[in-house]
Amino acid sequence: MKVRLFSVLTALSLFVTMLSGCAEKAPEKDYVIIAYVTSWKDVPVDPTVMTHINYAFGHVNDTFDGVRVDNPSRLESIVALKAKNPELNVMLSVGGWGSGRFSEMASDDQRRLSFAQDCLKAVEEFGLDGIDIDWEYPTSDAAGISSSPDDRENFNLLMRDLRAVLGDDRLLTLASSAYAEYIDFWACEKYLDFVNIMTYDMANAPYHHAALYASENTEGCCEGAVKAHVEAGVPIEKLVLGVPFYGRGGTAMPRFMDYRHIEAGEEFVEMWDEVAQAPYLADKDGNLVLGYDTPESLTLKCDYIKENGLLGIMYWEYAGDTPEGELSNVLAKELGIINE
Repeated sequence: MKVRLFSVLTALSLFVTMLSGCAEKAPEKDYVIIAYVTSWKDVPVDPTVMTHINYAFGHVNDTFDGVRVDNPSRLESIVALKAKNPELNVMLSVGGWGSGRFSEMASDDQRRLSFAQDCLKAVEEFGLDGIDIDWEYPTSDAAGISSSPDDRENFNLLMRDLRAVLGDDRLLTLASSAYAEYIDFWACEKYLDFVNIMTYDMANAPYHHAALYASENTEGCCEGAVKAHVEAGVPIEKLVLGVPFYGRGGTAMPRFMDYRHIEAGEEFVEMWDEVAQAPYLADKDGNLVLGYDTPESLTLKCDYIKENGLLGIMYWEYAGDTPEGELSNVLAKELGIINE
């Protein structure tokens, strides 16, 4: 009996050792890095520092039954970047702040189906990998667009129809408000490949607009936004954390400033919020006048993504970075897209 027990224990020990060895050799997770690239800027794009490009923007057309693409020649040049990075995915992002006619399109069965079919036509015509929906926001007219209380349910139908028309081999994603308002994720998550959280613009100075954690200097934070989406029905492995390549000020600084133009000086000094894990510019009295991200804060956000099982990171927008790619290169290195 003792010999048999010893044999069983030995076998179990070897099995556990084998599993441990397999775990050590298991490949690291493949993360996504989604870069928004706009139609109105001609900054050259390095396709090796991201996995996906969301081309901004397409729009619901004037007859509510199709899609209109801004600057098609710019989109063609972005798709051509696949020659340098064959693994690159390029998607058309339809919408954006102030882009309307979603409510009218989604409310009608025929217009909704026609829109989905036109999205497929655009995917095939430009050689795209999928569609990203950036309706800001269903049921809300804050952006000066039409809205209806029925938008929430009609959004689910839109996702259903887009998935049916695009098929399972093409990507369907969306941009979500920071705290998961407006969308019934329990109903539509099954149609989506992943969800890009707009974890920026959560406040203006004197508060951070994209802090990782809550502090006395925040009104919202990335950690809270992730928790809100999980509670709203999105599996954490489908969540993509959004980060800004720009700063947001208040009365003392511009409301919007590309990262490439941010610098401290005699009037303002760079500070660090240890609780929020976020940098900011402060005036001579220590007041936060501009919140933004830096390589240091983005590294911490990448750590958060890896520690909590998120799918990856998204940023608005590529042209806000320095010419050397200071921010985009940090993300690519931290999430394993390129080596040191």
